[in-house]
Amino acid sequence: MAGPDRTGPHTTGVVRFFPDAKPGLSVVTGRHGIVGAMNDTSPLFPPAPAPAPGPAPAPASAAPPGRRPRRGAFAASVVTASLLVGGAAGVGGAAAWDEWHPGTATDTASTSTSTSQVVSAPASAAPDGSVEQVAQQVLPSVVKIDVSGPQESGSGSGIVLSSDGKILTNNHVVEVAGSSGSIRVSFNDGTSAPAKILGTDPLTDTAVIQAQDVSGLTPATIGKSSALRVGQGVVAIGSPYGLESTVTSGIVSALDRPVAVGSDAQGNSTTYPAIQTDAAINPGNSGGPLADLAGHVVGIDASIRTSTSSATDQGGSIGLGFAIPIDEVMPIVDQMIKGETPTHARLGISVSDVANPTGTGASEGAQVQQVTPGSTGAKAGLAKGDVITKVDGHLITGADSLVATIRSYRPGDTVTVTFQHGGSSHTARLQLDSDARTTAS
Repeated sequence: MAGPDRTGPHTTGVVRFFPDAKPGLSVVTGRHGIVGAMNDTSPLFPPAPAPAPGPAPAPASAAPPGRRPRRGAFAASVVTASLLVGGAAGVGGAAAWDEWHPGTATDTASTSTSTSQVVSAPASAAPDGSVEQVAQQVLPSVVKIDVSGPQESGSGSGIVLSSDGKILTNNHVVEVAGSSGSIRVSFNDGTSAPAKILGTDPLTDTAVIQAQDVSGLTPATIGKSSALRVGQGVVAIGSPYGLESTVTSGIVSALDRPVAVGSDAQGNSTTYPAIQTDAAINPGNSGGPLADLAGHVVGIDASIRTSTSSATDQGGSIGLGFAIPIDEVMPIVDQMIKGETPTHARLGISVSDVANPTGTGASEGAQVQQVTPGSTGAKAGLAKGDVITKVDGHLITGADSLVATIRSYRPGDTVTVTFQHGGSSHTARLQLDSDARTTAS
């Protein structure tokens, strides 16, 4: 196999966000579990107590004026459940309050008593660097993506790249459509449009789609993931469980965390050096932005770690979310927009974790299992059994770590590789190959 693309089974509990399935009528549910009930005969929603004698209550079904139309069944279903639980809170609260707490004749009678004038406070600008400001800046550039395919349907999120509708998302969001499915994009202003796929890259789990017949969109501002520091604030925006325009915040918990979430048809690992964050990310956030507090997109929300290793019970956020660094994928995004096949850097070797001689786990480093003749790894003197421990300043802790590190470079980049050979340490400076059929290296 070309490139350090094969890894051991180190993905237990790490799942990528497959699009959420369409909900049922009585239960808000998807591929990732039940998130709310709507059956008002359930013990969760006991009948209201009988009212005390008094004037007839206001009809509970009276719709309050000015109610905004609901955009989708999924979001509306969750809102309905929350109103049933919350009682008089929110839309329809007045009717509920009247039903449960009968008033008196004086509640609605007009009087001559003067009342204080209520003056609305003027809207103030959000403080610089606040989550509120980031939300105001980034929300217009985030979309919900509904995908329907031959086998399933679901939804994810996306990032607007251009005013004419080029949108960045995850490959695993749009691959559901297959060759005969459909994709529809919903924008922050409530409008929507069909979309088609411009390009996909399973190895970085990215894709670019084109919304049809749109203009005047607000492109996101792309930042620098290389400038991130552990502990700084970040904001995630997307459509978790179909709830579009959801904003959550947290910090950068770690950088360059090797995350492996599967492989392509050739067995090459989908592994990237992830940004780890505790911002709440859930299924449906896939493809949405992770932004810094300047409102710049620094990552693409793509996977989480769960408390279960079950493939069917993937669960939700436990504060361990992972985003693909934007620096690593923008060159690939440019290739997809141009209609080119994405390319990736490679060493031309296959690796595995290092077995500990004591049999109690794995040692640090990635052990070479196979070297492709004529590759840059072969030219550098790498041989089967060698253990790679460092690439430039990056410590290599295992096979996934090496794959993720190499994926952060581009074909033709020059790196220094440190490895153990014959019981001693060696270094080699080499130019990385490309996995394109014709390489430039």
